[in-house]
Amino acid sequence: MTAASQWLHATTGRIATDPYSWMQAVHWIHGSGLYTNPHNDGPRTLNQTTIAIAQEIAALKECRPSIAYLARKVKLSPRSVKYHLRMLRETGLLVYRSKGTRIAGVGGRASEFERTIPVVFDEALGIRTVGQGATRRPVGIAEKGRKTIGKLAKKAARKTRRPRRRTPSASGTRCTPMQGGTSTGSSAGSTYSPSESKLASGTGKSPTRKSSKRGPRKLNKVGRRYQLARELIQMVPWLHNASVARVAWIVRHVADAGWTALQVQAAAELFIAEREPRRPSAVLAWRLRGAHTLFNTPERRQVAVEQWQDSRRAEKARHTEPAFIPAQQGPRSLAARQAWDQAAAALREQLTQRQPEPELAVMSSIEDLTRDEVIAHRVEAMANPEIIPEMIRVLGERDARRLYTSRLVDQCLAQLAIAARTADLTPAF
Repeated sequence: MTAASQWLHATTGRIATDPYSWMQAVHWIHGSGLYTNPHNDGPRTLNQTTIAIAQEIAALKECRPSIAYLARKVKLSPRSVKYHLRMLRETGLLVYRSKGTRIAGVGGRASEFERTIPVVFDEALGIRTVGQGATRRPVGIAEKGRKTIGKLAKKAARKTRRPRRRTPSASGTRCTPMQGGTSTGSSAGSTYSPSESKLASGTGKSPTRKSSKRGPRKLNKVGRRYQLARELIQMVPWLHNASVARVAWIVRHVADAGWTALQVQAAAELFIAEREPRRPSAVLAWRLRGAHTLFNTPERRQVAVEQWQDSRRAEKARHTEPAFIPAQQGPRSLAARQAWDQAAAALREQLTQRQPEPELAVMSSIEDLTRDEVIAHRVEAMANPEIIPEMIRVLGERDARRLYTSRLVDQCLAQLAIAARTADLTPAF
């Protein structure tokens, strides 16, 4: 195409609807051999470098490629990029919308192009179009062009790379047994023949090592600590968002002893103190002090897990997380504090007036009690809750819960805790 026809208002081609169809036209022009460079400089015809530049242009949303941008992407000189852009314009694949210029105070502006498909491409493949001028659009294709357009579609889908430049060998003339060279020496004199003992003997080792099919790696001591720390953070509710490295350092002793995450959780929640630190990792360190020496056998750890699972108090602590609930300081207003003190005094008086039954204090086993006696003990405990702590000291917490149920035991312990806390908060006059 002449220079006057390389503008959008003067071109006979149609605007490409998408970059994919434009690349089909680029590959067809490249393979047809219709274009020959009429100038004395630049490549003679379209080549792989031209296709690589066209791919970079097709990837642009706004078709305004600068010479420096294309030279950097394709790794060419700016002069070579100008040659290939000229060939794309002369084949009718690119037309100007606006030509680049320089603006005072702004700098250079790159030329804006429009990707077009020449008429020769539509005529060769039998593509039917409607409309006038550059705004024509395709509506169908002849049967003879369907196979060709399919091949062009495969080429357009592939990423074409610029071929590497072959540099001459620095070693000079090659001389191999299969190909003669220009050296004066005999090619057979430089060859090496292996000994007969190394031919097909079966004793030689392959230069390519076989990949060994190993299973998962065995964790070392540090890896086991981190694994246990991650399991605890996922399992224990009050350890969420804790630092894995800090928890791994805290559980280093129990991890080295072979504890599981369930055993660590049971040991940490089996004995809960009233005053503990606020930080989750500090609470874990506080509760695991000396646990690896106390539960030093798998049997003892299993007993601790069973006691923890049977304890409703531990289950309640897991849901409420009392270690992170700030202690109640009582009401601040004077009227509410007076009412608080009166209720606490009445509760303490009621607890001091009731005395435990002597026959219950000397009880050492509940296996011999009948059903009616168990019901009688529970009714008496509901009327006089102060006997429950005495029975816990005599029978143990597990048997006391079996006798009075966990609900009564928890209620009694909660009342005693409230009374003790109220006694500590009551001012002395």
